[in-house]
Amino acid sequence: MTDFNMGNFSLEGKIALVTGATYGIGFALATAFAAAGATIVFNDRNQENVDKGLTNYKEAGIDAHGFVCDVTDEEAVGKMITQIEEEMGSIDILVNNAGIIKRIPMIEMSAQDFRQVIDIDLNGPFIMSKAVIPGMIKKGGGKIINICSMMSELGRETVSAYAAAKGGLKMLTRNIASEYGEYNIQCNGIGPGYIATPQTAPLREKRPDGSRHPFDSFIVAKTPAARWGNTEDLQGPAVFLASKASDFVNGHILYVDGGILAYIGKQPGDE
Repeated sequence: MTDFNMGNFSLEGKIALVTGATYGIGFALATAFAAAGATIVFNDRNQENVDKGLTNYKEAGIDAHGFVCDVTDEEAVGKMITQIEEEMGSIDILVNNAGIIKRIPMIEMSAQDFRQVIDIDLNGPFIMSKAVIPGMIKKGGGKIINICSMMSELGRETVSAYAAAKGGLKMLTRNIASEYGEYNIQCNGIGPGYIATPQTAPLREKRPDGSRHPFDSFIVAKTPAARWGNTEDLQGPAVFLASKASDFVNGHILYVDGGILAYIGKQPGDE
């Protein structure tokens, strides 16, 4: 009988690049990787955000490395990856976290807005993954984690571009696993549920009469866990997918949603 090895969850000596990880979900995942022993690298589109990110990491006691880079610019991404490899070594873990959402009814959405969401949320992960895979092959393996969404499984009003991008990202995840699994590269996705972040705070604030915001009530009622998720809820799954513990898990989307996708919902009138 083989003994279980907790060391398989260690990221000691690993270099982890988390895109757009100046705050929020990306920052939470990066801090978890750092706690597991990884060296943290992140990027943002402008220097101001990179500086804010570096401050956030410093306050968390993490010596992170920040780069200005647009994930949709293939040439800039290539230069960043080359610089990281020269200064720190080849990347072991890539998290494609950078993304945007535009909540616009489909028939009111311009093709330009649609393309921008697809470009950042789908082309960006393609460009980033393409850039790191050669180094992973040379190194003998690697981990790619794509931040997918429940919208890769479900539709909802006003998110046609986002859902299309995340559905495409789900299939890109499976295809990377299919093409490069033989090189000991595992590509998986995390599909967050509704996560409590500063961006969603207005939807969770109590109204002047003490009642819940309608969207807050809707989400809590639709979630078997009966609460919003926290960024901390995503940290364990991310460390698992970034570590040796998941070496035989490939092409999988791990939904961290409190059970929403498994649940048909309460009958109207039920408390």
